[in-house]
Amino acid sequence: MSPTADRPAHRAEAAFISLRTAIVEAALTPGTKLPEDALAARFGVSRTLVRAVLARLVAAGLVEQGKTKSATVANPDADDARAVFEMRRCLEQEAIRLVAARWSRGTSAALRAHVRAERSALDHDDHRLSGRLAAEFHVKLGEASRNPLLERYLAEVVWRCALILTVHGIPHDQRQSIGEHEELIALLDAGDKQRAELLAVRHLAGVEARALARSVESPAPDLSEILSRY
Repeated sequence: MSPTADRPAHRAEAAFISLRTAIVEAALTPGTKLPEDALAARFGVSRTLVRAVLARLVAAGLVEQGKTKSATVANPDADDARAVFEMRRCLEQEAIRLVAARWSRGTSAALRAHVRAERSALDHDDHRLSGRLAAEFHVKLGEASRNPLLERYLAEVVWRCALILTVHGIPHDQRQSIGEHEELIALLDAGDKQRAELLAVRHLAGVEARALARSVESPAPDLSEILSRY
């Protein structure tokens, strides 16, 4: 481990990424309590840094802070879901427009490598990883727009959508989503901006349509055991 990787700020960043990943992969389900002392011990940081990490997750819409300052994984309702998807439609359509205008071989290669990782995860029956990688594909589209603000806000709504799908989502064939990601790249490679935008709209409509059925309640998870995997 490098000296910088062991600094408190780096450990706090690692804690943020680990918690976000565990939430969007549905390992930490909505309503799961996130006690500061347990998190501080797990990640080897102070409770002050844990509070900062939780504040970032609250701002990202993935964690809720109660009146007693207790933190839990967010449990978005149907109204929250509709609002988030409305915003995502606006941001993602603009992202596709910008990505098409700034398309390059490097962007194409990076996205194709990412989709191969999605497919590999699914081939190994790792549906949680495949689902997270599917969300990250859209985050990478935001990065390819080369607009820092669009990248930031699109990433936030994409992760919120990932959480919403764990709450309201219905099962679906992830191969269809992967195929649409591949098709989108092919259209952008061909310079077919109009069809790429239409496909992006259709693809996102399918994601939104799956955010319909509430998930069945499960027993409270063991926080320490889950985070040991992240």
